[in-house]
Amino acid sequence: MSKRSSRHKNNRKNKVKRVTSSFNPLAAAIIIVTATILLIAYCILYPQNAKTTLIIYVCTMICATLILAISGWIYKNKKTSLDESDIIKVTENLNTEMIIWTDDFTYVYINKKLRDLLGITADYSDKMEGVWTAFGITNPDPLALEKIVGSNSYESTFRNPAGSLISIAWSTSMVKKTRKHALFLSTGFNLTELKKMRVNLASANDFFHSSMELAEIGLIMSTDRKVFRASPELAHMLGLKNGTINVNELRSIIHPNDRLQFDGAIRNKDISAAKTIEMRVKSADGAYRWYSFRLKSILGSGNNSPLFGGAVIDVTQKHEKDILIERLAYIDDVTEIANRNKLVVTGQEIFDSCKILDYSFWIIVLDIDRFHIINDTCGYNNGNYVLKNFAHILYKYVTPGGLAARISGDNFALLLRDYGDEEMPTRTVKSIQEDFTKLAVDDFASISLTCSAGFSKMPEDGGSFLEVMEHAEFALKSNTGIQGSVCGYEPSMHDSIIGNTELEKALALAIDNNELQLFYQPKIDLTSGRIMGVEALIRWIKPDGTIIGPDSFVPIAESSHLIGKISEFVLNEGCRQNKLWQKMGYPPIVMSINFASSDFYQTDLKEKVFEALARSALDPQWLEVELTESLALSDIDFAVDQMNKIRDLGVKLAMDDFGKGYSSLSYLQVLPITLLKLDRSFITDIEHDNIAYEIVSAVIRIAKSKKIETIAEGIENNVQESILRMAGCDYGQGFLYGQPMPPEKILEFFEKNAKRDMKR
Repeated sequence: MSKRSSRHKNNRKNKVKRVTSSFNPLAAAIIIVTATILLIAYCILYPQNAKTTLIIYVCTMICATLILAISGWIYKNKKTSLDESDIIKVTENLNTEMIIWTDDFTYVYINKKLRDLLGITADYSDKMEGVWTAFGITNPDPLALEKIVGSNSYESTFRNPAGSLISIAWSTSMVKKTRKHALFLSTGFNLTELKKMRVNLASANDFFHSSMELAEIGLIMSTDRKVFRASPELAHMLGLKNGTINVNELRSIIHPNDRLQFDGAIRNKDISAAKTIEMRVKSADGAYRWYSFRLKSILGSGNNSPLFGGAVIDVTQKHEKDILIERLAYIDDVTEIANRNKLVVTGQEIFDSCKILDYSFWIIVLDIDRFHIINDTCGYNNGNYVLKNFAHILYKYVTPGGLAARISGDNFALLLRDYGDEEMPTRTVKSIQEDFTKLAVDDFASISLTCSAGFSKMPEDGGSFLEVMEHAEFALKSNTGIQGSVCGYEPSMHDSIIGNTELEKALALAIDNNELQLFYQPKIDLTSGRIMGVEALIRWIKPDGTIIGPDSFVPIAESSHLIGKISEFVLNEGCRQNKLWQKMGYPPIVMSINFASSDFYQTDLKEKVFEALARSALDPQWLEVELTESLALSDIDFAVDQMNKIRDLGVKLAMDDFGKGYSSLSYLQVLPITLLKLDRSFITDIEHDNIAYEIVSAVIRIAKSKKIETIAEGIENNVQESILRMAGCDYGQGFLYGQPMPPEKILEFFEKNAKRDMKR
């Protein structure tokens, strides 16, 4: 048969199907009812013709009924026949697997998407085999068919001709049902790639959990810092019943003495850097073990809350190994309580926590009165006995999170949590004094055992723990000679202590005994982030380790003419240290030193600077002399001449605290300076005070026009740094980068800065 005649035959067949399918039994019934009503009306109007009319009607109805029955039978049996051309148009190129089939498989259609997976062509012969393969059934039976039809999501698996495993989830719906047949539509969702992803993810999770278990590392996370999720490893370590624990439950299993730093870490909202704390936590075996918590907060995605948490490692073995080292470093041999080193470390940690948690602590410094008499009359063994028992008395009054320590000789310190009772320090000292007097028996019966104390509060009474402790010592010394005295710190004590003749004598001895030391604060290039210089700042470090800042002794040095020796020390030590760093291989940086007014106006200043440079072999370009406005402008003509002499050596000149004093921009025209330091008072408010920003911007622009570099001091946060960088400021200095630090600490800073440069 020709293709044309075949198409013609198919067209006629399709046409018959369309005609047959257009038959409507309801319409035929309506026509019959209407005809009956019209006939009855006709008979009523024309009764003479009624008999003949009824006979004709009955015959007609019999014929119509037969035709209607035959048409209905044909309609019902032909209605499951489908127009394949319409089906193909709708389903052939859909991007999903599809089968249209009858329950007796007299009709089966498989679309192109599924045919490609099965590897069959459009003129596939065995339709049933293709269906059973797609449904993943090897032994077809009625139960298998019922399972497919009765399931909302029937999953099948088969291999394609290439041998790859294919997984499809089938959803089957009944489209039409007749007395003999049911027509179904099965639509597939290809799960192959999704299953591969699940397998890969499961493998990754298994690897991750195995790694955590092998490394014995736990994880803890929270979005609100109230409820924490613990990894299986951490739950196993701590004996948790499940992977969820709230903050109060977690806090309850932390050792009472370690809860303060835990509270500080929880409330610290800083997300810029990780914080590591080591705490004793009650573990699965019921005993306290040491754990290192490395905690950090990271920004959540979208509108999610920041995620807080980190890694937890059992460091008990490490602590056990370090007990001997810690004992040597932090435990006093005689009293077996903490020594000064431990006090300083713990005190600063508590100070930092107080700032975050809005807590307060008292620091009480105690001194055993006339202890030298005990040693002289009773012997050193008895003296040590007194010291040890005095330490045990102090330990009775330590509050949770506090500390008792021996500072030096017969000096002790006590850290107590403040609960709002201003009389607590005095009352505690009185109780200690009462207990101490009870030791005056036997060999000590003839000796009056008393102690004196001074106290201060942190963080209110200082900018650091050492400063607060120094103020407590001021309070103790304010009543020197009065046995059993108890005195709280007052700011006015500075003048009386510094002005004391004994301090002047001690300072003179300190200079001779090399107790003065330079600390260094880094200066950073705001463009590159590299360290470009340091400022040398003088410190007095007593034999017992007490660090005294320049504000406490420089005024007395200036009034007693000791300042010359101090300035000479600063100049020579600064040059020597800078040259040493260069020999050690560090990149050259600028060393900034300060001169007092009396030193700057000496006629031989240039010679002293030249000698210091020659002695150290330091190139002059790496030395910078800082002068305050008030110093430079007290005698402008002499100052300019002196500054020019220093500049002739190749040394840099900086004006310190610009804006604090006379603040005249016209002096930038006269003074031969190379660097202008913007006073911290402008920087403090630059993020909120537009006037301060405009002043700083104007000064920077003018300085640049004079080819004078600018540096801002007192930078404490990244916002201030960003504003100054955009304003064109060259360098920055402040606590954001680092506090003044001793040489060994500044070397660590150099190393960190160098590593950051390498990463760039």
